Amino acid sequence: MGILLLLPALLSAQSRREKEKPLNVIILIGDGMGTSQLSIPYYYGKREPVFGYFGNVGLVETSSATHKITDSAAGSTAMFTGRKTYNNAIGVDTDTLIRYNLTEILSKQGYKSGVVTTASITGATPAGFYGHASDRRMHYDIAEWLLESEVDFFAGGGLQFFLSEEGDDRFTSRNIELELERLKKIRRAEPDQRFGFLLAMDGMPSMPEGRGDFLPEATKIALDFLSENEEGFILLVEGAQIDWASHANDTDYLVAEMLDFEETARVAYNFAKKDGNTVVIVTADHETGGFSLAASGKERYSEDYATITPTFGTTTHSATLVPLIAYGPGAEKFRGILRNTEIFFRIIELTAE
Repeated sequence: MGILLLLPALLSAQSRREKEKPLNVIILIGDGMGTSQLSIPYYYGKREPVFGYFGNVGLVETSSATHKITDSAAGSTAMFTGRKTYNNAIGVDTDTLIRYNLTEILSKQGYKSGVVTTASITGATPAGFYGHASDRRMHYDIAEWLLESEVDFFAGGGLQFFLSEEGDDRFTSRNIELELERLKKIRRAEPDQRFGFLLAMDGMPSMPEGRGDFLPEATKIALDFLSENEEGFILLVEGAQIDWASHANDTDYLVAEMLDFEETARVAYNFAKKDGNTVVIVTADHETGGFSLAASGKERYSEDYATITPTFGTTTHSATLVPLIAYGPGAEKFRGILRNTEIFFRIIELTAE
């Protein structure tokens, strides 16, 4: 009898838990990051990787609508519009019809949005978050989409694609305060003020070239600014050069980029843990390089299981499933094996009014 009396209360508590939704969403994309790339901080880092704290683990199928192996443009479009499309497409379907992205949808609910990348801000992955183009190489058109978008904060490279006879007027007319030299904290922003940091003509320098703490610091600045909005925010952060290093089959480059990405994920995790109302999703658009952390030795029974030999199988993309880990309210929705389009729909489910 006591159990029967408690049952309604237990069901009510379960119902409340099921209705819990995050106010904010942080998406970290390790471009080209497969499970072996994600494993790098466990063997090359100097501390326990933050990835182990996320608790909700899944895998993502990444094929595009036209190819078994996707490129970043189609992968980004799938994740941020919920629609698979052809390789090279940005925010359009296979008929080149525009499909609304997360930035456009959530801005209607009062969300602020931001994007940070170590590539050009008009690159394929960030472009799918805010823009539309029939071809990812239409950088000048994509730049115009960014200026006209609802993105409130952006940081990365790509200045060359914004240069025109209008000069700074292109930004001031859109209420964008632009910085070209360095990152800086944002203080006392006016309502509707937007901020942009374009710190390289194209992509940012690599970690081996001395990029330093740009990615984690830009993420901190973005979170400080966006979190002032009481109606919530969505932030995309891309570790773009994980992909570049994997294309180049350059182990030192890849290790440096993955350690930088792990540090950036730590920034997001620490924010979400303190905030208590933010979900963090870490995943990839595809895997690059057919990368593995193999034992040394090429012959069976002569392997050296004490020594890791980073090994690449290709210089291009692969079709392997990529990892997804999540933390925060609603993170359990990202468990299992998902199609990349499901990321969009599950974010919408968590943020819908």
